[in-house]
Amino acid sequence: MPDVSVAPSAREPPDACEISAELYDSLQADQDRARVRRFYGRDVRLARRGVLDVGAGTGRVTLVSLAQSRAPVHAVEPSRSMRSLLMTRLAALPVDVRARVTVHPRRLDEAVLHEVADVAVCHNTVACLRPAARRALWPPGADALVPGGVFLVQLPPDRMPRDEVTYLLPAQKVGRHEYAVRMVMPAAADRIRTRFDYWVRGGSGVLREYTETFWMWPASRAEVIGELLGSGFLPRPGRDDPAVPAVRLRRR
Repeated sequence: MPDVSVAPSAREPPDACEISAELYDSLQADQDRARVRRFYGRDVRLARRGVLDVGAGTGRVTLVSLAQSRAPVHAVEPSRSMRSLLMTRLAALPVDVRARVTVHPRRLDEAVLHEVADVAVCHNTVACLRPAARRALWPPGADALVPGGVFLVQLPPDRMPRDEVTYLLPAQKVGRHEYAVRMVMPAAADRIRTRFDYWVRGGSGVLREYTETFWMWPASRAEVIGELLGSGFLPRPGRDDPAVPAVRLRRR
């Protein structure tokens, strides 16, 4: 291994997604791809000014937006590990396609985007924001949209679990190795402690094991929509998906 020293930017916070970034797509890609197309595909196809992907992660919404629309895409992702996978994916695209993507390596409020999109998507992100941080997301989201623009937000859990909840995702084979993850979600005061236990198996047994913990803050649909309405949005009739409400920005 080469002798390398790294001096990260003083502004860059610790990367909480470092472990998940490596394994997330291998374990959840197919399921998440179907969700993204179902939740956002119709609106993304109608985008003309641009698509804003808030919390772009490894790029699922960004890639669907590029495939289904000719509009520019703004991918906002502060996690360096997630962003590196996104950039690798974009590098494999034709030059004219990746020329439509701008990756913003910071939070939305730090990106300072003004009227760059007519469709904004916040997928798989809001649940991991503290209530104050969640509420702080809506004003810069409104500023990034043109008047009449649509904001689609995947909701967090609406309540605390009564008992500890465990999910075991189907194991995935990559070559000779098998990748698996177990999610354990107990309640802890006003939030949910979400623990991911990852392991990688080979012919000789378990090769690697990792544990990563995230916190999730529940909020009801009415609470989130109320926050959005207080930040300049209006209800958007005709969309009844319980997991992803849509609002429209008022005329300024």
